[in-house]
Amino acid sequence: MTTDPRDAPAETAKPGLDQQQFLSILSREEALLRFEAALFPRPLPRETVALGDALGRVSATDILSPIDVPPFDRANVDGFALRAADVAASGQGRPVRLSLNAETLACGVAPTLPVAPGTATPIATGGVVPRGADAVVMVEHTEPAGDGGVEIRRPAAPGQFVSHAGSDMAAGELLLRAGTVMGSREIGMLAASGIPEIPVTRRVRVAVLSTGDELVQPGEPLGPASVYDTNGAIVAAAISENGGDVARLGAFPDDEAGLEAVLRTALADNDMVVLSGGTSKGAGDVSHRIIDRLGAPGIVAHGVALKPGKPLCLAVCDGKPVVILPGFPTSAMFTFHDMVVPVLRRMGGLPPRAETQVTAHIPLRIPSELGRTEFAMVSLVQSEDGLIAYPTGKGSGAITSFTQADGFLRIEALADHLPAGTEASVTLFTPSLRIPDLVIIGSHCTGLDRVLAPLAHKGRAVRTLAVGSLGGLAAAKRGECDLAPIHLFDPRTESYNAPFLTEGLELVPGWRRMQGIVFRDGDPRFAGRSADDAVAAALADPDCLMVNRNQGAGTRILIDRLIGTARPDGYWNQPKSHNAVAAAVIQGRADWGVTIAPVAKAAGLGFLPLAEESYDFALVTARRDRPAVQDFLAALKSPDVRDALAQAGFRPA
Repeated sequence: MTTDPRDAPAETAKPGLDQQQFLSILSREEALLRFEAALFPRPLPRETVALGDALGRVSATDILSPIDVPPFDRANVDGFALRAADVAASGQGRPVRLSLNAETLACGVAPTLPVAPGTATPIATGGVVPRGADAVVMVEHTEPAGDGGVEIRRPAAPGQFVSHAGSDMAAGELLLRAGTVMGSREIGMLAASGIPEIPVTRRVRVAVLSTGDELVQPGEPLGPASVYDTNGAIVAAAISENGGDVARLGAFPDDEAGLEAVLRTALADNDMVVLSGGTSKGAGDVSHRIIDRLGAPGIVAHGVALKPGKPLCLAVCDGKPVVILPGFPTSAMFTFHDMVVPVLRRMGGLPPRAETQVTAHIPLRIPSELGRTEFAMVSLVQSEDGLIAYPTGKGSGAITSFTQADGFLRIEALADHLPAGTEASVTLFTPSLRIPDLVIIGSHCTGLDRVLAPLAHKGRAVRTLAVGSLGGLAAAKRGECDLAPIHLFDPRTESYNAPFLTEGLELVPGWRRMQGIVFRDGDPRFAGRSADDAVAAALADPDCLMVNRNQGAGTRILIDRLIGTARPDGYWNQPKSHNAVAAAVIQGRADWGVTIAPVAKAAGLGFLPLAEESYDFALVTARRDRPAVQDFLAALKSPDVRDALAQAGFRPA
């Protein structure tokens, strides 16, 4: 066992946590260099597989053709095999008559008669060209000439419509080099050469396990303070995507002795072990304390200047990599793809992953932590001036960030932000990019799903980004979206939304929805009171905790008008959706908040109406005629959608 000074206890610790600090944070480049230096060079293990099982595998050796392909001179068209010299003088007005030989050469028929001067043999595409013949004339350029004859009406050059033996592949010719990834084309070429099986690099066997007392497997009921084991599923899928064979071991509690036994077995039975969780050096995090006991050299990096992903732990135990990913899903996946995938693919003989990159305009300033390489996930939309990249990160614990993003950009460690207006390189999560047919940026509302359902059924790709009414208006003015949902009240005109439109935008009426105060049923500070009295009671009680909304949201503007200059406890808790407000109240993390009536009803919360507001759409006039926009406008007016909105508790305009 080796001891790394970075794992030494800190001189001070927070009471009750016994928290060790990362004493030596490595740069991304230094951590990867140490990891690879401890693993490579190494031999690539081999195995032989049948050709039918070779898709996606990597050839372990150079492969030579054992035969000529084609194995004989072969006709490329239906017609007649003949001697080119016999028809050199032929033409449309001066046909040459040849005698037909007494055999017809279909595919799979070996010729028995040579083609003598003045003769021809009927032959099918793929047939064996007989001895003496050096060209084939298409049947379309001939005419029957009585019994036993044919007229050739076009001259032929030697070799015309003939594939000679070995012209595709010659016996002994190199077909595939070692390290070639087998696709359908490569498999077809090997089949044409009669090769039934090939030596390939054995897939890397990777054990995947998660750690944490709070983890529950999908399908099992969630207990208090429990979460589903997301990392196990997503890491296993990512390993398969990169050519590995996965052994899913499940989730294990933070018991040091039990976990060490599991890790020793996993390491003995596999080529690599990937854990998630237990790497943050807290008293309950035991994984990193076990790793150094499993083999030399042990931990080579613990703490990397990445965001997200700082707690990453990389180790090599007796030649086998052991990786402890951070517990939060976004952190785990970024660090896995950036730091582990290159090693996994190299161990499996696969080439480095081919990343597809595009250039996009950054409309908003993206802050970053100086000294750490940061990955920022973005959604891409098309504007007249090119691609626009909107940050979509919801924190390192958010699963949906990956599904809503098209790719990510990297902010280098020496920068503390990426300025608005920057042209940046975005690495795509998938090789192909589908630009959405319809882009909606602005206020969040659960009713929007009812309108978009018909578009999904028509195959329209829709991108929705919840940035608040003001953020949506700004995006619409810049031409970065088709529609911006808004619910903004203008006290001067005492009307919604229309006063906020500028040139190039037009109002599309949406629906009316009731905003109100939500609370847990039976709370005497709210139940049976008017909204004004309830707010007064809440503000007078220092133990009454509120949940707010994000800046720029129309609901946030309503809340600020409601409470004035007061800043009660919970004011700075600012989730971005109505559902998140309801969840905070249901779970007791807050006592009250403001959301819409349909969400309150679905959540079973008490509700005190504040105001019915207009949820409308600022349409970019220049985009009105786009097919997807027309589909949206049609859906908004359709009886089925209006009925669905009404049933959900909205009042269509």
